[in-house]
Amino acid sequence: MSQLTEKQREFIAENPYAGTATTLRQDGSPHNTIVWVDAEDGVVTFNTAVGRAKERHLREDPRAAITVVHPENAYRWVSVSGPAELTTEGADEQIDHLAKKYLGKDEYPWRSPTEQRITVKIRPERVDAYGFHE
Repeated sequence: MSQLTEKQREFIAENPYAGTATTLRQDGSPHNTIVWVDAEDGVVTFNTAVGRAKERHLREDPRAAITVVHPENAYRWVSVSGPAELTTEGADEQIDHLAKKYLGKDEYPWRSPTEQRITVKIRPERVDAYGFHE
């Protein structure tokens, strides 16, 4: 098992840099989407809603990866891959936390009254990074 260094965790947690989440479709082909990302307690997280492709793919195959690249320096990035865990516990609070981080708003402005939010937690099995000089 790999771990994020403190600098890598801070890079993800403290900056509003979008990540690219990769899940696997049923045929094994990769599906990439842009997500808001966070890191806490050694786990990288993002948020989605029940029924979306990411959630459906991860229920079938929990392997996932996420890559975060500094928007002004493509040579500073972190990529984490490992099994994903899905939970609804705390997911509404997490999307509001991410809205604050990425939009400066206290609440996620595009929440549908019928959607159920889900937190995706990726436990690093592999961490690749560049530009951290560690």
